[in-house]
Amino acid sequence: MAASDTALVGATTAKLEELLQRARTIKQATSIDPPLQVSKLATNNESLLGPTVEASDSHMIAIEGAAKHVFYSILASALIDDPSFVSIWNLLDILQYCGDRDECSSSLVLLLIEELLDDRDLDGCKIVFNYLESRRETIIAHNSKNKDLVILRSCNELLRRLSRADDAVFCGRVYVFLFQSFPLGDKSSVNLRGTFHVENVTTFEDYLKTEDEDEDSMQVDSSLSVKDVKDARSTPKSEERDSKLTTVKPEGQKSTAMDINELYSYFWSMQGSFSNPPRLFEGDNFKQFQKNLEATLTKFKEVPKVIQTGDSDSKRGTKRKLDDDNNELASTFNPKYLTSRDLFKLELSDLAFQRHILVQALILIDFLFSLTEKAKKKPYYLNAQKAMQYSYTLRDEDAEWALGIKNSIANYLQDGPDGKFYYRMVDTVLSRDKNWVRWKMENCQPFTRDRVPTKDFLVAKSGASKGVNSRKISKPWSEDGTLGFLSSTDDEKGLRQLRQLKLAQRLDVPSAETYVSRVPFTEPGQEIDQEMVTSEEEKRQKEEHKTSNTWRALRIASRSRLSLFDRLEDGKPLERLFQPVTSIEAAGEDNAPTGPEGRDSVPQEQHQSVEEQRADQRSQVTADAAAE
Repeated sequence: MAASDTALVGATTAKLEELLQRARTIKQATSIDPPLQVSKLATNNESLLGPTVEASDSHMIAIEGAAKHVFYSILASALIDDPSFVSIWNLLDILQYCGDRDECSSSLVLLLIEELLDDRDLDGCKIVFNYLESRRETIIAHNSKNKDLVILRSCNELLRRLSRADDAVFCGRVYVFLFQSFPLGDKSSVNLRGTFHVENVTTFEDYLKTEDEDEDSMQVDSSLSVKDVKDARSTPKSEERDSKLTTVKPEGQKSTAMDINELYSYFWSMQGSFSNPPRLFEGDNFKQFQKNLEATLTKFKEVPKVIQTGDSDSKRGTKRKLDDDNNELASTFNPKYLTSRDLFKLELSDLAFQRHILVQALILIDFLFSLTEKAKKKPYYLNAQKAMQYSYTLRDEDAEWALGIKNSIANYLQDGPDGKFYYRMVDTVLSRDKNWVRWKMENCQPFTRDRVPTKDFLVAKSGASKGVNSRKISKPWSEDGTLGFLSSTDDEKGLRQLRQLKLAQRLDVPSAETYVSRVPFTEPGQEIDQEMVTSEEEKRQKEEHKTSNTWRALRIASRSRLSLFDRLEDGKPLERLFQPVTSIEAAGEDNAPTGPEGRDSVPQEQHQSVEEQRADQRSQVTADAAAE
């Protein structure tokens, strides 16, 4: 290193130490937040690291050496839990401020954070990652392209150290940070070739139990403990948590499901198809998968359910759960389940386990739907990469089976606590995943567009202003203009059109049923046809036609049937507004409370509209006031 560079390192080191001394008076707190207001350290917008010189490579290296010298000296004298460790956070804030103004390397702050993560244990990494999350917007605001590689390398290295079973929440935080740091259309995390995770092999026992061993096996009843179910759902390293268990046993059902010992091998063999779907194209694997999935769903419906009532509310809460000491609570989610035969009966009764398996089945079924003959005729599939095009075509009878089993799974997932909410979230995620698959098959076209140049914007604005100016009528309306041309109907077509204009029903407001009959895609199974439209314009026209008629029908029906609007559900046809009460109850879709004799015993006259009820209330209030 040249003498000038050595002098620059010394001067920059002294300058950084001086800035840290002044920072203690500006930021009194010893925590990560609030960030240091670095702008208060600079007077008259001058450079923080000394006089501005030409930013050469040697100059940047010298400043980086000075920053690391101060960084390591603080680490050697302070632990991460000490109040004096706030100097590290202040130093990183100062270097971030200088990097945005090209006084030092823009990626210097991330390089120091990367070394800090490598030097800490997992508890210390969580604290360092808290700093990263709180400064994310500031870090990626400027020169983000120079920082992408460091962010990706640091997060991937941290994920390698974490256990996806014991540190699932922390892994999720790292993934969320990556997703928020990179653009939406970035290809760095896209599986362009569509390869499957074939390394995810599920091993299970291949022997059959004897009858004596079956008698000694675990039984699922109302006396299940929290520890039993936790052992069935997680690895032995999972920590205990406080939750209540409720056992729901189906009543009045005959045992039609496969025996548990026989189902064991069929059930776990499905994991091979979930991790590598193309194996279904070989031999009789698809028929075997059909048998396995049907037997599994039948068994799920038969066994008693162990419901963890303490989880449904907590999963909708804040991002992370902390204890009294502000430490993150352990997560009970595990990416893989144990395959012991002794635990299989307990796992089958766990509602969370059932949902986990059925969601895997829904993902695979959606993959099968992409291989139908209609799906392969779509333009984006024909132009997709060769690796994403499969020679296998799903037969019509197999597609019909897949649609039926998908509907059965959807109905089953909506049962239980928060079932409708759970299935709605799953259906939303799978629908968005279809769009991502299509985007990937179209070779990941960019989402963003270049900004419109100022000149083009001004020209377009001027043209729009001229287009909306009032224009003079070229030929004013004369008093001689009459409607006599309507009577000059010599042909039969003209007479028929004139008679249609005189029809009395043209002046009547159409009924709600008229608009309901015009709403397309109300029959079961026709929603799929809507996805098979050939062009976006046709799809848009059908959606507008459906939305317009639905809104008109609801507006007219609100005048007389507003009290019946609670029957409507998203995705269900509007004919439910006009069905008799008895037919709704017979279908089991009316959730309104009924009396001991049922709603059929209530006279029709008692079903008043909202306007009639309000009128009765106003008349009653008037009568009470007159009596007083």
